[in-house]
Amino acid sequence: MMDRVDTSRIGPVDVAVLTERNAIDAIDDRISAGGGQIVTFCNAHSVNLARDVPPLADAYADSLVLNDGIGVDVARRLLYGAPFPANLNGTDFMPAFLSGSAHDLRMFLLGSEPGVAGRAADIFARDYRRHRVVGVQDGYFDPSREETIVDTIARSGANLVIVGMGQPRQELFAARHAERIGATMICVGAYMDFVSGNFARAPEWMRRVRLEWLFRLGLEPTRLFHRYVIGNPRFLRDVLRDRARKTR
Repeated sequence: MMDRVDTSRIGPVDVAVLTERNAIDAIDDRISAGGGQIVTFCNAHSVNLARDVPPLADAYADSLVLNDGIGVDVARRLLYGAPFPANLNGTDFMPAFLSGSAHDLRMFLLGSEPGVAGRAADIFARDYRRHRVVGVQDGYFDPSREETIVDTIARSGANLVIVGMGQPRQELFAARHAERIGATMICVGAYMDFVSGNFARAPEWMRRVRLEWLFRLGLEPTRLFHRYVIGNPRFLRDVLRDRARKTR
């Protein structure tokens, strides 16, 4: 029996209000329960997407959603008067989870460009020796292969599937297939790219003051311009509208 998790609604997404340790325990509970649980992360961009893509909002409604980044923290201050207890951004949270989980994990890595998941598997084998990677698959597969890949994951014996295919694709994939796969699926965006060295992390000082998004914008201005330069002001505008409606 999984314990009830308190949430705060940011836009159409109910985001869990958890410390890091509580979040690790909540995921462990879902792995113990089995049956195809979903865990994902929500930042300002996620909320914007969920407002625009109803199936993504539906996928979040069936998931344990962890807060990621300064945007949703600002939103919770505006809407509820306090920030989240911890910043649970996936790239920093996942090492804490892999170190702190009570389970000996059997992990299937799904996502990123060809070769990235394999390199991440080698690093996991070195850094987390009590866990085991039972399969890898890149995220650039033809849609005609999806059912075959789902069957492969289901037969792998994984109790945790790490899915890194970008939003909203990874959440929609998990929503379609989690029950059939039967393992907990955790949607992690570019986490495997960071683990493998495919993407560079921001300097420590930028992460400490929560400006990693600005570093990423500098690296990929064309791809990320709309997400951050257009998306962040839109997110704040919509949250302020939500607060005005809540006040009324």
